[in-house]
Amino acid sequence: MKLPAITTMRNQVYQAIKEAICNGDYVPGQWLQEKELADQLSVSRSPVREALRQLAMDGLVIEIPNKGVFVKEFTPKEIEEIFDMRMLLENYAIGHVKEPLTEASRKQLQTHVKSLEKAYKSNDLRLYIDLDAELHEMLIKLCKNSVLEDMYEKVYSMIQQFRIYSLISKVRFDESLDEHRGIVRFILDGEADQAQALNKLHLQMARDKILDYLAEHPVLKQEEQSSKIKK
Repeated sequence: MKLPAITTMRNQVYQAIKEAICNGDYVPGQWLQEKELADQLSVSRSPVREALRQLAMDGLVIEIPNKGVFVKEFTPKEIEEIFDMRMLLENYAIGHVKEPLTEASRKQLQTHVKSLEKAYKSNDLRLYIDLDAELHEMLIKLCKNSVLEDMYEKVYSMIQQFRIYSLISKVRFDESLDEHRGIVRFILDGEADQAQALNKLHLQMARDKILDYLAEHPVLKQEEQSSKIKK
């Protein structure tokens, strides 16, 4: 018998803060004050404190003794390391896709590419980025390895706050769509090696664009910035 999922207050608070960090509502280096967060979420400080501890374990925030908790600032080396792990995990998944793909899986991939194309044509960058993330998660799930899925979730969440920087360039936006089309086409055709090679190129390009953007636009600490978390 499958038991129903139990969502605790701490988990709700954790997900809300995590989403705000990943969406860039809280910038790298920003001070996350317990009282302010508790007031915004209409909860006591206890679940906020517990959520911040979990986020520290996830590598999304850092706790500095006698100062507070801050959104983690990633160095160029750390960003490169995160993308290296993404390449390893995603290409492992692509190489271990359970064959043959079910008709439902094939249709899901094809439908998702169409959704990406629609977001691209309407120049909806935010929607495109969300669909991009969903597609890569889909690739991970195709190999049906729960341990891999858990590892990927942690690695990917560490880079989400920077993902929009990889597509600011119109040329890169165009290339990204073509790369996603190609990766899915190769997977559907059973050409795992080709899909892995293109996915590696895709991630390298995204990484380089993020690093270039951050080099030109250094993120400054904004401890006094007021941002609201969506409940």
